[in-house]
Amino acid sequence: MKVYQAARDAAKRVFVISGHFPREERYALIDQIRRSSRAAKAMLAEAWARRRYKAAFINKMDEALGEANETQSWLDDALDGVYVSETDFKEIDGRYQAIGGMLSRMIDRADDFCKHAPATDYRGVAPRVEEESPFTDH
Repeated sequence: MKVYQAARDAAKRVFVISGHFPREERYALIDQIRRSSRAAKAMLAEAWARRRYKAAFINKMDEALGEANETQSWLDDALDGVYVSETDFKEIDGRYQAIGGMLSRMIDRADDFCKHAPATDYRGVAPRVEEESPFTDH
């Protein structure tokens, strides 16, 4: 999934940028922004694994969207504290805007991702051409 790769790349970028924050922010801002950026990606993986149940898929995608928005909130705090440059802020915030848009569209189109019956064993279902594993490019 493109959104998974985008979330993965954004989380890596957050990790690098937050490494330059002041030491006194270690247990507040640094831990929080890193946790929420990684959680957005993790929730996507969990949603993909639970796509046999539309409600579970939507719930996890909605949680991923919440974590992406939380990351943006922490990023606002980093900008306010002058821990991140305006350029880096705009770049990372733009990434999370795009991720949020993709997640919103996926939530709206959940039926396209949850096509099989609840009893389906996904290990035996051949992936659709546009349906790639969210775990690519390792």
